[in-house]
Amino acid sequence: MAKPKDNPNYKVIAENRRARYDYAIEEDVECGIILEGSEVKSLRVNSANIAESYAAVDDGELWLINSYIAPYEQAKTFAHEEKRRRKLLVSKRELARLWNDTQRKGMTLVPLVLYFNHRGLAKLKIGIAKGKKNVDKRATEAKRDWNRQKQRLLKDHS
Repeated sequence: MAKPKDNPNYKVIAENRRARYDYAIEEDVECGIILEGSEVKSLRVNSANIAESYAAVDDGELWLINSYIAPYEQAKTFAHEEKRRRKLLVSKRELARLWNDTQRKGMTLVPLVLYFNHRGLAKLKIGIAKGKKNVDKRATEAKRDWNRQKQRLLKDHS
């Protein structure tokens, strides 16, 4: 399989960079997403936001809630709703595991990246995460700053 960077179909549409700061992500899951035609066209133009969205298991189905896909200008009569709930596609076993993690272990499903894969299909990577407290956020930030400083020192002395 070709590397995602080399493939012309691979394209990151939206990334939730704040998720890694606010949550301790234990595992990530790739899932498909059911979209309307105008939504796919809009994503190809690169206009979406998953920063304030989340995923939830509801009635035995996985949903992406509060994600924004900008309206596609050329689709006047068949336009889509911008912030509708979108169904996510995972296997039954994966869905049962996600339900178990959220209901019993108190985890959160956080969207990380929305992208087109090497075949040109829209995919969403969800992180199974635990919320960080302010102390954890400060510790992560201090560790990141120290790693940056360490790299600078190594670069200057070599």
